[in-house]
Amino acid sequence: MPSLDPQIVRRWITVPAPRFVGGNRVELLEGGDALFPRMREAMAAARDEIWLATYIFHDDASALALMDALAAAARRGVAVHVVVDGFGAKATLPVLRERLVPAGVALEVFRPIERWYAWLQPGQLRRLHQKLCVCDDQVAFVGGINLIDDRLDLHHGWSERPRLDYAVECRGPLALAVHATARAMWARAHLLHGWREGVRRVAHARRPVDETVALLRQLRGAARLPGGADAQPVRAAFVVRDNLRQRRAIERSYVEAIRGARASVDIAVPYFYPGRVFRRVLRHAAHRGVRVRLLLQGKVDYRIAALAARALYDELRGHGVRIFEYEAAFLHAKVAVVDDGWATVGSSNIDPLSLLLNLEANVIVDDAEFAHALRAHFEHALADSVEVRGEALRPGWRGWLQRASVAWAANIYLRVAGMTGRY
Repeated sequence: MPSLDPQIVRRWITVPAPRFVGGNRVELLEGGDALFPRMREAMAAARDEIWLATYIFHDDASALALMDALAAAARRGVAVHVVVDGFGAKATLPVLRERLVPAGVALEVFRPIERWYAWLQPGQLRRLHQKLCVCDDQVAFVGGINLIDDRLDLHHGWSERPRLDYAVECRGPLALAVHATARAMWARAHLLHGWREGVRRVAHARRPVDETVALLRQLRGAARLPGGADAQPVRAAFVVRDNLRQRRAIERSYVEAIRGARASVDIAVPYFYPGRVFRRVLRHAAHRGVRVRLLLQGKVDYRIAALAARALYDELRGHGVRIFEYEAAFLHAKVAVVDDGWATVGSSNIDPLSLLLNLEANVIVDDAEFAHALRAHFEHALADSVEVRGEALRPGWRGWLQRASVAWAANIYLRVAGMTGRY
């Protein structure tokens, strides 16, 4: 076996550091009904490669159509790589293997759980929660939308109204950062399966990335913005939370934006249990006159998550933070808008799992037009929500017991997962 080049291995498993780059076109997409046709269209147009990473890849009609698009691309010679989470996609792994692998798709599973004792392995509580797809370095999709029909919930069945969720379609230099991250997720899953065989394949991959080629691709991507003169290029950053060098990148992005807020902070997220620093910047923003609004779940999918969020209601409301509960359908969106220019869409919740454990990915957009569009969606969702009203009381002994119990459970979970320090 030839000697392994650590530089090549490091390059494949390392995700790019977050930085703002210009020359991008970023379009907001609501729900799988908007996202999935765009993904299939990009897959059909792909000529060289497709990289996809997701937490859930279900087997309903919407997801099967995406599987078919991936398989068709692989059959015509496109290098298709797919990585799914071993817990999120556990139930549908047989279907994925049956429909994708014979077509030539390179399918990997991140931290598979095929036997009960797999949970005893280190790091199994750290899941791949990103939702990424990139085709030919030209078009990328990032957000919180799993590959499952909008009206299907794995625990509650089918519903009439689709859950509220968002993604973005990115064209331009940002797609290169998404490409590098999706590739890194696939490579990590591959290497964890079999180090020697994985590194051998990585070392002999057909398209090693060279910094000069990467720069040329950035320039080429920026030059190919669709829409002619009507396409307004924007500054955006691709921010990843991983367990290597960027453990707090997404949380820091939120905190810095809220600290600098002058007029408004609007956050929509299903699972909300922020740490001390995050709660403090929200309180301070409200104290200095910033309108702070949180849109959280009203239709609850996991009771323990709702209990954790509601344990913080009185604290935040007592400092002027307004809280709304979305009741029209399940809320799965992870988005935020600060003032008139900062906006984010991604996979990260604001809880210990997303901020400290899971692999997450968000796009941050520095553009007034995009922020305005996202805030319009936020306002529309508020119309289907109920504000939590009444006096925010100081918690009595029951309130303190509830908060202490939630904090104790969260800390135990983090310790079991291998985290240290205070949250």
